[in-house]
Amino acid sequence: MPIFDTQSRDQLRQMYINAWRKQREGIPMEPLEAQIADVVALHPEYQAALEDPDNVLDRDYRPEGGQSNPFLHMGLHLAVRDQIGTDRPPGIRAAFEALAARLSSPHDAEHQIIERLAEALWEAQRAGRPPDEQAYLSRIRELAGLRIR
Repeated sequence: MPIFDTQSRDQLRQMYINAWRKQREGIPMEPLEAQIADVVALHPEYQAALEDPDNVLDRDYRPEGGQSNPFLHMGLHLAVRDQIGTDRPPGIRAAFEALAARLSSPHDAEHQIIERLAEALWEAQRAGRPPDEQAYLSRIRELAGLRIR
């Protein structure tokens, strides 16, 4: 989603806050805002934070403090949904559908894929190279119980 490449952290966070506010107030949304609101709706544990922008816009979420970053988590949901929608890497849509059927929950399947995406991104960053799409896809296919090629 190229729009995210040009946004500051605060601007991105404000997008989530605005999308969730529009959802709650029944205000028409742009397509991206609707996607964001759909993801927020699946995460009640983050909704109160988005309804209190003064406490989240400047907040640093540090893993060493046991804090989960809701914006990162929801952003990974959006990234996975974009991958599935565009079938990139090729085959991810079929793997997602198989995993969602296996788990009986598209949301749970997204969470499983998010873990693999975060792992692939971390490995790539650590190695100073682009993510290995085929290794990433193989991990997802394995989760889905699909034969690995």
